[in-house]
Amino acid sequence: MTAFQHGSIHSIPTTTADVHAFKIEGHVDDDDMEAMSKYMNDVFDQAPGKVSMLLDLSSMTGRDLDIMFDDDVLKAQVRSWSKVARYAVIGAPESAATMIKWADKVIPVEARAFDSAETSSAWEFVGANPQTV
Repeated sequence: MTAFQHGSIHSIPTTTADVHAFKIEGHVDDDDMEAMSKYMNDVFDQAPGKVSMLLDLSSMTGRDLDIMFDDDVLKAQVRSWSKVARYAVIGAPESAATMIKWADKVIPVEARAFDSAETSSAWEFVGANPQTV
């Protein structure tokens, strides 16, 4: 897939084709998340098997609350249950980290939250590294 960039979200090139990583910097709005969800739905359509995802929230300052009600976002979330093997989140706010720990127990995706100091562990968890230029 090609690189992704929309507003506060940009993809992080990885060393493994089936690992998709993103960094959010600043405030993420519903248009940003909708664009990323459409991108991931395309990934899900093209991937022969499961993919893994890494989301770095360590520079995120906030988000629009209506993000969770967008059709494309909901579709990507539900599809991820069968299309994502591992999901790592770096620097999640405490409430999100708690939700990720809960989700790991009830959905068929291995999901983990990592502190910003555990970035290398998050990359190891998804089985890739950021690709250096």
